[in-house]
Amino acid sequence: MMDKHIIKRNFSRYAQHYDQYCAIQNLCAVRLAKMASANGVRKILDVGCGTGNYTKLLRDRYPAARIWAIDISQKMVAIAKEKLKGRTVELIVADGEMLNLGEHFDFITSNACFQWFEDLEKTLSKYRELLNEKGGISFSTFGPLTFYELNESLNELLKESVSLNSCHFLAQEKIKEILTALFKEIEIERLTYQEKYDSLRELLKKIKFSGTGGSGVYKKVSWTSRLVDKLEKIYRDKFTEIVVTYEVFFCEGVR
Repeated sequence: MMDKHIIKRNFSRYAQHYDQYCAIQNLCAVRLAKMASANGVRKILDVGCGTGNYTKLLRDRYPAARIWAIDISQKMVAIAKEKLKGRTVELIVADGEMLNLGEHFDFITSNACFQWFEDLEKTLSKYRELLNEKGGISFSTFGPLTFYELNESLNELLKESVSLNSCHFLAQEKIKEILTALFKEIEIERLTYQEKYDSLRELLKKIKFSGTGGSGVYKKVSWTSRLVDKLEKIYRDKFTEIVVTYEVFFCEGVR
């Protein structure tokens, strides 16, 4: 299970670095912003807004809509407020799984956030009740094959079964099952993105500062320089270079 307190702490601790390391999240945001229809949308909820990059795209796509954007990290919200100054977005520090805004929405959306939720099924059920009739939900979320190269390399190095946080992200079949039970006209598209790094240390730095490690890459080992060097050799032997895969599901549903 995800440790949300640690995830919140890490996102807050490295909030000032996030925009330097969120290239994949930004690619997802651009694609997600183009997916939903802009017709008839007057009230929008953006869950897990982070530093406001996706929120900014929503503001441009829906110029007449009221937008509420929430994030669990106060420091992330502070950065988003500065970035979105003058753009009439209501930014709120709140846990997306324990939401009580007293509002209903035409559109609920989230970019690269739902993989951190403790109970996505329960939360999406709540979101369905917050949607107006024929309202829509649209989100991107990372899948369990994210960082599989790193996970396999760690398994070989440690000679044991290792599970990174990303291994526990929900698979496409489970997300489809949840959406089918709650929404009409659902769609799920699976895409993979890859990034290459000059060294394993660069990859680990990206994971740390972008928050994609959640509660840490793998806390049961001492990340000494020697261990990182050994892991990098295994990584390159298996995959030739330091390449990492992100599995992303783009999901839509109508109430």
